[in-house]
Amino acid sequence: MSELHPVHAQADSPPLFLSVKPGMTVIVQESTPVGLHVGDEWWMGDVIHVDGGARDPNVPTLFQIANVDSGEIRWVNADLVTHVVPRC
Repeated sequence: MSELHPVHAQADSPPLFLSVKPGMTVIVQESTPVGLHVGDEWWMGDVIHVDGGARDPNVPTLFQIANVDSGEIRWVNADLVTHVVPRC
C-alpha cells in the first residue's frame, strides 16, 4: 500500500480550504460534543460541490462531501478541512 503524504497549509500561506476544488479528496476534522467521547473525529471524503460565500461567491464557505467509507453526503464548513489528499 502506498503512503499518503497530506498537504499541510503553511503558517504564512492562505488557508487550505481556499484551494479545494470538486473532485479532490480531503480530510475533515470535527470536534465532538463534550460527553460523547474524548478527542476529535476525522474522516476522509470526496468533494462533490463547493459553495461560495454571500459576500464573495469565489470564496468557498461550504463543501458538499461524500464520506469514502459510508457514502454519506454531508455539507461541511470549509474551515473543517484540514488536509488535501494528493493524487497518486
